[in-house]
Amino acid sequence: MTVFGWVQAGVGQYARKDTASKGPRAIGLLQLSANGKATLLPISIMVNGKFYDAAAYKAAPVPMALESGTVYEALRTGKSLGLFTVTSALTGNGRWLGAGTWLAAGATPPSTAHKAETSPRLEEEEGPPVLRKGSPKPPEDKPESKPSSPATASEPTPTPAKPAASPTSVTAPTATPEPTAPEDADRPELRRGAPPKTASTSKKVAAVPSGDKNAKAAAAPPAKRPTAPAPAVPDLQLVPAISDSGGPEPRSYSYDMKPEEEQAFRKKMLALAAGEIRKKAEETHIVSTGSASNRKRANTGKLLGPHFQDVQLHVLDVGGNNEPVLVLTAKAGLPQTRQANSPEYYITLVTRSDLDGELRKLFSAVTDQGHLDVTPRMELIDAVDADGDSRGELLFREISDAGSAYVIYRVGADQLWALYEGTASR
Repeated sequence: MTVFGWVQAGVGQYARKDTASKGPRAIGLLQLSANGKATLLPISIMVNGKFYDAAAYKAAPVPMALESGTVYEALRTGKSLGLFTVTSALTGNGRWLGAGTWLAAGATPPSTAHKAETSPRLEEEEGPPVLRKGSPKPPEDKPESKPSSPATASEPTPTPAKPAASPTSVTAPTATPEPTAPEDADRPELRRGAPPKTASTSKKVAAVPSGDKNAKAAAAPPAKRPTAPAPAVPDLQLVPAISDSGGPEPRSYSYDMKPEEEQAFRKKMLALAAGEIRKKAEETHIVSTGSASNRKRANTGKLLGPHFQDVQLHVLDVGGNNEPVLVLTAKAGLPQTRQANSPEYYITLVTRSDLDGELRKLFSAVTDQGHLDVTPRMELIDAVDADGDSRGELLFREISDAGSAYVIYRVGADQLWALYEGTASR
């Protein structure tokens, strides 16, 4: 297992094997805000080819995927955006989140050491004093009074460390008695790195692995327990992130195409989506193909199709073989229905294009607000290499009447195969 120092862990500059990963390989969802702050939602973790819930795997006292010092690389469609280092784990409302530090690709790692001046500041030694006016006595008092102000201002500096350190100490009581997992020699480890050694992080690192009785006795009262931040809001960027000490180098899953080729794909996908929505409407008796009016429209070729909104088309090269996989998500309605309460449909359609440009359907999910208990709504997050074989899998957020969950599908020749299915929660 390779240990990474924060300063040396430049984006993309770490040792990895060009072979398939045996794990542990953790997949998380990085939530990036506009102000640069980030949190990590653990999704899955693969160990020896098997997938587990990352929020529950070896949670002693916190999930292994959120242990302090674990490094994640954020990847958008396979391209690196930066590194996220976990410094503490937050829990609340039955879910876990990782707090930590974010270093964007190309950014300079923060320096914690003071640099010595290469040459003396002659202008201050030979010239008149700076910011020192008046009689000689006030300058003697000011150096003593002025540092006192920064000193008092700097005393609250460790204050943020208290609520930040409390998640680690508070979660200790919830661990099983005398947890031994961190001390297990066979316990698998994720990609690790040393977080910035500041007052706020040094205490967290020391508190997370402690599982003895003294840590339980020193736990903060329940009234001070921190809760995990609110669920993701629209202004957050959701980016898949991977932590793995080995595995293959990341590769892009983008499919290069010309604008006219993209328009042709879009037209074909919308035509297929229209057929899927009409089929769903027939199953739920919203429309009937047996009516005389519909038969007449069908014979004349003027059968009205659904109108689409919020259409998003993703064209991906998940296999690295230049064979595009298309994922379309949209909302749609049927304007030709006479019912006043005609539902609004949500559709997710996945196809593969062959050498002749024909699209083969791999997956289709059509639902509406009244049928989320039967067919969940699917939202594509991105393509991500979940199992470490250099091929991209499709990460979806699944929304049902029970809440939301995350699922990972492998793209097959004729259909999608579920690698991991999370449990829905609100």
